[in-house]
Formats: sequence, structure tokens, C-alpha cells
Amino acid sequence: MNENNKKSIPFKRSHAGSTDTLNELLERREELLKGGGEARIEIQHQKGKYTARERIKLLIDPNSFNEVGAFVKHDVHDFNMQTKRFPGDGVVTGSATINGRLVYIYSQDFTCIGGTLGYAHAQKIVRIMDLALKSGAPLIGMSDSGGARIQEGVSSLAGYGDVFYRNVNASGVIPQITAILGPSAGGGVYSPALNDFVFMTENTSYAFVTGPEVVKTVTGEDVSFEELGGTSVHGAKSGVAHFVNESEEETMEHIKKLLSYLPSNNLEDPPILEPRDVPGRIIEDLDTIIPPDPKDPYDIMAIILRIVDDREFLEVQENWAKNIVVGFARLNGYPIGVVANQPNVLAGALNIDASTKAARFIRFCDAFNIPLVTLVDVPGFLPGVSQEHQGIIRHGAKLLFAYSEATVPKLSVITRKAVGGAYICMSSKHLGGDINFAWHSAEIAVMGPEGATKILYRREIAKADDPERKEKELQEEYRQFFANPFIAAEKGYIDDVIQPSSTRVRLINSLWSLLGKRETRPKKKHGNIPL
Repeated sequence: MNENNKKSIPFKRSHAGSTDTLNELLERREELLKGGGEARIEIQHQKGKYTARERIKLLIDPNSFNEVGAFVKHDVHDFNMQTKRFPGDGVVTGSATINGRLVYIYSQDFTCIGGTLGYAHAQKIVRIMDLALKSGAPLIGMSDSGGARIQEGVSSLAGYGDVFYRNVNASGVIPQITAILGPSAGGGVYSPALNDFVFMTENTSYAFVTGPEVVKTVTGEDVSFEELGGTSVHGAKSGVAHFVNESEEETMEHIKKLLSYLPSNNLEDPPILEPRDVPGRIIEDLDTIIPPDPKDPYDIMAIILRIVDDREFLEVQENWAKNIVVGFARLNGYPIGVVANQPNVLAGALNIDASTKAARFIRFCDAFNIPLVTLVDVPGFLPGVSQEHQGIIRHGAKLLFAYSEATVPKLSVITRKAVGGAYICMSSKHLGGDINFAWHSAEIAVMGPEGATKILYRREIAKADDPERKEKELQEEYRQFFANPFIAAEKGYIDDVIQPSSTRVRLINSLWSLLGKRETRPKKKHGNIPL
């Protein structure tokens, strides 16, 4: 029989408890383990992709999978669909453990009707989502689907709606993670977008609302799957993907690593590890890491890796909005979220994408009780007509909102520049920062020395015999008297001016003093973040 039109194996029932009924169970289990059949599985492997069940096996602890809804099938008869009924209806669902911790998983099976989502398929996912929420356990989805099952019409759309509704209900309650491991098309892209983290795998992962054929029909643009919605797009241009990996094996390991920093739900603290690194470690080369010329760039990663435990840092959205760095690390075994300006890119200035990237990460950390450490070297917001016209005011306000809203411990260190409104945005005391440090090299001012002297001393510079030399002298004078960290410290905006080499020690001591922090906000339904 052609596999495209294979029918379910008919079984003759015998009396309860008989050998025949046991054989029936074993045969049915054997059938469901085959997915869409050996031929389709072989095609899946030829594409460099694992099957739904193989992916689950790669991710979880051995023999820990507890399947739910294994025998579910659709009951649609339109378009000859009764001949395309597969056990599980194109998605494998259940619970398991990862490093001993409970998780709930669904994994779409592209070998069964292209992994398309029909109503029965959706209800299996919905059931797992409900169980994850009730149990307070992370939800992990593996997306490999052609989108809505057209043969089921509006019922497919209803199924998507049911999934989206639960994504929103679970948001901020349990971590939600999606690995896009094949196509994710149409309505299928919005569940990942509503999740906390999205993983993609090079050469096999694609996500788009409308595929290349539709794009060509409607707009005339001829575009490939990769150019439209591959990892190069979503990892670096759109910001949809938080992590991009070279293989599915690497993706699964990356998911495990991410989970190691996260609590199972919003009522738990993040998992603490027995520290291997020395909490009192002095980092002498930090004393000279900032270039003497304030215009010279440097890599903020060099500072992050020196400060955190064991030089381990899990960067999020590494290739998007690279002028700001966000990710997870530990201080003395305790998980933290790190937000840091990157002077190597756009001098660390804040723009639309950087503001959005940081704000979303901050809100995740706050939802799941992960303290925030902010490293500040920001000359201001990126100027330009394009930024203004695209709404830098609105997007920059997201960062203000996120830091102000966050009630987790908030620590910050100004390493060099903190200028203007960007100074306020980056976890300043004025937005509820708990402990704010500055290095001796910090420049904190309303405006940078270059711009300030042009305004304040315009006439004096114009009258000078050597205007250029006079301007440089005034810039240095402004830097010494107005842009140093001690003025802010005198006003209480900075808690201490510290020696860079002591940064790790001071952060660990401050973090430990704040772990019992409790902070309330006015009672309300929710705030209205400037989306």
C-alpha cells in the first residue's frame, strides 16, 4: 500500500486480559513508533534532521519520557483525510526530566502529514501546556511543521488560537522554549514568538509568516527559504532567534545549558550551584583594561568573563543588536542576568534594537527571580533621522520601563561613560537600582565633554587664538570637574567609586546582601509598556 494513503491497522478485539489484547497493544505501540513510515523517516534523515522522537531522546534524561496522547488521531474525512490518520496526529507529547528536573515537551513530527497542525494535533499541545502550567515546569516545544492543516479549515486556526492563548497565560509563570528544527510557517511562527527563547539550527530551520512562493506571487520578489526566514535572518537581522546552532545535537545541549540557569517557575529561586571559582578573587588586569583615550573601543566581553564564575557566560541573541550584550552567568554559584553596553559596536550607544533586546531580557529575568548586573559604558542614544523616524523615543522608553518595573536585585557598574538619558536608562539609582558602583575611569554627565564644551564655551572658543587647542583644554577641564564619578557619588547617585580589580568581590558581597530583597508595586492589572 502506498504510504501516502496508508490506513490504520485494523484489530479484532478479544476478551479483556487475553494474549490477543496484549498483542494488540504491542502492535499499536510499534505502529506509533514508526511515525509516518520508514520512507518518510529516511527522507527526514537525508535532510540532516532527526525525527520527533529522536529529538526528545537527545534532549532528556535516559528513559524518563512519559508520553501523553500517543494514540490520538484526527477524525476528519474531508479531502480523503480518513486515509491519512497517523497515531499521535503528527506531534509527540509528554513529560520527562532534564538533569533530574521535570519538563513538559511537544515535538512535531514532519513525517506525519508534514507536521501540520490540525485540531487534534493542537489539543495534544494544549493538554501538555495545561499540565506544565499546573505542575510549574518548563515547557519545551520542537517545531517542524508545514503550518496549518488546510484540509481542516477553520478548526486548524482554532487550534492555533488555543495554543497562543495558553502561551500568554503561561508567560512569566513557567519558562517557555521553542526549538525551530525545520519549517515553521504561517500561524506556526507565533507560538515561538510568544515564547521566552527561540532556538534555530543552521541549514534546516526556517520561519516565516508567508513562504517564498506566496511572497513571489504577491510582491514579485524572488527569495529563497534561507533569505526569507533562515538563521542568518532571524539570528542577526530580525532578532527572532535567541540562539543559533550548527546542529540539532548542539541545539539540544544549548537548551540544557539554558535551563541550568532558570528556575522551573516564577515562585522558585534560580538553581544555585556549588561554586568552584574563588569569591574573593581580585582581577588585577581590570585596573588597566580601559583605554586611556575615551574614544578608543574595547570589548566588554573581556570584562564580563573576568568577573563571572569560571569565565562562563551564556550570551543571548549574540548576533543581533551587538551594541548591547545580554546573557546568563553566575556569581559565587548564583545565577545572574548580565546587561552590558558593547563599546566595540557603535561605541556602545543605545539604538532601537538594543533597547528592545535589553528590555525583553530584563523583563524575563525579573519574572523568574534572576538578579540583574549591568555594566555601563554608554555615550548616549544613537543619533540620526532613521532612528527618530522609526521611534527611538518609544523603543528607548521600553528600557526605562523594564528597569523601573524590575524588583529583583539590580546591581550596576559604570566602567567608563554614562551620558545623558542613556545614563538614566542603564539601571541608574533613579530607576530603582539597588547598588550602583563606578570605576575611577567613569564619566557621568548630562552630555559628553565634546558636545558640552561646544555649547557652554562656544564664544570663548571662537575668540581664542588657537580655537582647536582651546577646545581640547576646555574638554579636559569639563571632564575633570563635571564628568568624573565623584560628583555623582557626593550626591548619592553612585554608592561607591571602586577599584576595577575589586569588582567581582564587591558584586558578590552586594548580591548576597540583596537576596532577601522584597519590593512591592502599586496594585494594578498590568502596566502599559510602550510597545
